[in-house]
Amino acid sequence: MARRAVAGQGRHVDDFTLPRTVEVAYVRSPYAHADIGTIDTSAAADQPGVIAVVTGREIAEHMTPWTGIMENQPALKSAPQYALAVDRATWQGEPVVAVVATTRAIAEDAVEYVTVDWTEKAPVADMLTALDPDTPVLHPELGDNKMFERVAEKGDVDAGFAAASHVVEGTFDFGRHTGVTLEPRTMVSSWDSSEKHLTVYYGGQAVHMIQVLFSKHLGIPERDIRVIAQDCGGSYGIKSHLYGDEFATAVLSIMLDRPVRYRADRIESFVSDIHARQHQLTGKLGVDTDGKIVAFEFDDITAAGAYSAYPRTSCVEANQVLNIAGGPYKIDNFRAKTTVVFQNMVPTSQYRAVGHPMGIVICDSLLDKAAVAAGIDRMEIRRRNLISDDAYPSASPAGIPLHDLSHQACLEKLAVVMDINALKADQAAARESGIHRGIGYASFIKGTNPGALIYGPAKVPISAQDGTTVRLEPAGGVTVLTGVTEQGQGTETALAQVVAAAIGMKFEDVRVITGDTDAVPYGGGTYGSRGAGIGGEASWRAGQTLRGQILDLAAVLLQTDAGSLDIRDSVVVDADGGDERITLEELGNIAFLRSFELPDDYHPVLVATERFRVRDYIFTNAAHAAYVEVDPDTGFVKVLNYWVVEDCGRVINPQLVAEQQRGSVVHGLGDALYEHCIYDDAGQLQNASMADYLVPMSGETPDIVIEHVSTPSSKTTLGAKGAGESGMAGVPQSILSAVNDAIRPFGGEVSAVPVTPEDVLKAAGQL
Repeated sequence: MARRAVAGQGRHVDDFTLPRTVEVAYVRSPYAHADIGTIDTSAAADQPGVIAVVTGREIAEHMTPWTGIMENQPALKSAPQYALAVDRATWQGEPVVAVVATTRAIAEDAVEYVTVDWTEKAPVADMLTALDPDTPVLHPELGDNKMFERVAEKGDVDAGFAAASHVVEGTFDFGRHTGVTLEPRTMVSSWDSSEKHLTVYYGGQAVHMIQVLFSKHLGIPERDIRVIAQDCGGSYGIKSHLYGDEFATAVLSIMLDRPVRYRADRIESFVSDIHARQHQLTGKLGVDTDGKIVAFEFDDITAAGAYSAYPRTSCVEANQVLNIAGGPYKIDNFRAKTTVVFQNMVPTSQYRAVGHPMGIVICDSLLDKAAVAAGIDRMEIRRRNLISDDAYPSASPAGIPLHDLSHQACLEKLAVVMDINALKADQAAARESGIHRGIGYASFIKGTNPGALIYGPAKVPISAQDGTTVRLEPAGGVTVLTGVTEQGQGTETALAQVVAAAIGMKFEDVRVITGDTDAVPYGGGTYGSRGAGIGGEASWRAGQTLRGQILDLAAVLLQTDAGSLDIRDSVVVDADGGDERITLEELGNIAFLRSFELPDDYHPVLVATERFRVRDYIFTNAAHAAYVEVDPDTGFVKVLNYWVVEDCGRVINPQLVAEQQRGSVVHGLGDALYEHCIYDDAGQLQNASMADYLVPMSGETPDIVIEHVSTPSSKTTLGAKGAGESGMAGVPQSILSAVNDAIRPFGGEVSAVPVTPEDVLKAAGQL
């Protein structure tokens, strides 16, 4: 993909224009909560170029609604949702009416001619009061505004706090934000009435998931639905869900019997793409005289929007906060509770580093405060509490199994890489000159490669396993077909490298095909950093199997034993001396085009399919540090340097991994300092444009140093873990830690993400 992108020859959904394609734009609710009365579509339908105007009620006649729940989570509840709102709109931006026209511009203009008789209703806007008796219930049939609740506990927490020498407390707020991908969500749906076959060109992460869901709700057999996802301009998780406007686009193509294209513009994306975060966590942590953690507890409340997202639901982020909080540390006494509430806003769900920023901040920020209270260096207090690198298998405080981690090694390497003593000297010298600089830390676990227990018992149609098929071609090259997909992170390159190494081929002799349900083995696509851990392992095993088949064929032709042969640089050689015997090109030519040269009773296969999955998770771990400069007069925060030491197992391609992690850190800087979906009390998004929603750019990006400790995963042969999300996971904590270190002389602290200049000025006593 990299070559295509650099050459400007990417194959994105917008690059496909099928014959007779028409475009759809959606009328979206201007209100956070409103009943829908009469809809007058006549004026819109009369506009030149308009093909059809279709209401939510009409769409609902052609498909079934869905409910974002999990069968193994009885505490999770949600209401049925339709592709387009039928009787009531429940967030500003919910699609209500579809306008189909010959061009997108005509469809957008015609949207303005649709008249909807709205009756505005009181919204549920404040998540902190969503459960109050005087707050309206968003879905009356559910009884209250609580979507989900979970409690985790071990040990004797109260006794732990009673014995603590120091107890610190804090409340931490996280703002909502969303994914700002280079390529917004887009889809072309094409119905062939003669074959009763639906083809969907989809700019997303999980083609087989889309196939299953369209089949389920449109009543079309899976075998008659083809989903194709080629190049994708970023995703970050927002394209791992199915949206009402996408369902409606498929229905429209069936109703009109022609291809229909939907493409969200940037402003539309802000009120239609899933959001994430928006948590408030209140916790306390106790340590003994040596700084050892003796008790840790917190409450988390989060708002999930108007519905539980589909199909991944809106409880997983909250679950992950509990799962990973305190993960690197020895904590015997732990208690935590998370509550998810409904709200008249865009639904929230899984987004890069699901739940991790909150889970990391609530423990590590309190640990920073405990270090100050106990008079212990903040890096040293981490050393005293980390789980020993030789103590695995272990578990997080919430009981999540952990394997093959290296917190101690990562922290010690971090201290060396950042040259902590020189950094502290620079900080002290700057402070003498009136310049306020701070050092921040984060140590954490990161869940990757979600396994069969995550969605399987929930009966959610998301595959944890993935498959790879590899085949030798007549010209000696190898084609790889894989269920994982490519969103710009280098999946194709990494898997080609894995297969080439497994067989003994030149890298350039391997071609990778992804994202086509008619071609690739069934799989989960790309989510949870599973490209290398799951897709890579399946590819390694398939390559090894094909290697054996090739050597068997070579042994027959060379009249020798396969064990005496090897494959190096696409040539079969003698294993001992390395003498060349026959090229893969010659082998392929004989197998497929000159098979008369083979014994009559020998039929080489030369194609292999292997599948792989794990049971729960493959965890990575990392230690981060940030160095910032804070201007107490303006509240501005400048990130001077950032360091990452991560253990992502075996590193397949160092450059790909380093750049994924740098990109992830920059993404995390957006989380920590800039990105925030701001709503008013009426549930109206106040900054739904790139003029007002801030993202980090090159001017805000510091030097980012990436280093590794490598502990291969014992769950796989390849040993690779995940690498694309942990950069983002640790940044909010590192930045909070560094900013508070910088302003500590002023006696205040910041405790909200993103950290704003106003927050800093208040903490520094300037406001």
